[in-house]
Amino acid sequence: MENKMTSGLGIGSPAPSIAVQDWLRGDRISNFQLGKIYILEFISTTCSGCGPALSHLAQLQEEYSDMGVELIGVAASEEAATADKARAQVDAWASKWLPNSKIRIGFDHSGEMDKHWLKASLTFHVPKAFVVERDGSIAFIGPPPLLDEVLPRVIDGSWRASAEAKCRKRSHCRSRDQCSGARVASSNPGGDRD
Repeated sequence: MENKMTSGLGIGSPAPSIAVQDWLRGDRISNFQLGKIYILEFISTTCSGCGPALSHLAQLQEEYSDMGVELIGVAASEEAATADKARAQVDAWASKWLPNSKIRIGFDHSGEMDKHWLKASLTFHVPKAFVVERDGSIAFIGPPPLLDEVLPRVIDGSWRASAEAKCRKRSHCRSRDQCSGARVASSNPGGDRD
């Protein structure tokens, strides 16, 4: 019997619920409100790229908060002896990286967010960004730096029809190069690339 991993969460899938145990920053939220766009960025204090990614999320909040975009940092795989120690680690770390930000920071030590978001999408590394579209479906799963390209297109409604979005949905690609190559190839069926 072949052991094949398949993703249960991908582009176009309904977004799972936000099942964090505690909110370290910002107002509590448990459901996605239709008509809003949400970015959930999964982070960890032990990830060297997560602090800068969280700071980038704060910049995006400043730029897009008045356009119906909600940004949420989620610590869902923090390792510590107890949930209280893990929560304290995340709280201190978030204070360091976001001293003046009002970004919501959710903490979950139960494994629910990890299971329903990261593992379900076959995501094994953080930071990882998930964009939830206005209709409650997943529009994007990928590295946070790509949000600069993806988010404006989700906001203006052009992302879903783009070749990059279709590539991500079809092949579950995770890098800019994979989907950029698909865009070039689909726009030039002869296969010649400049």
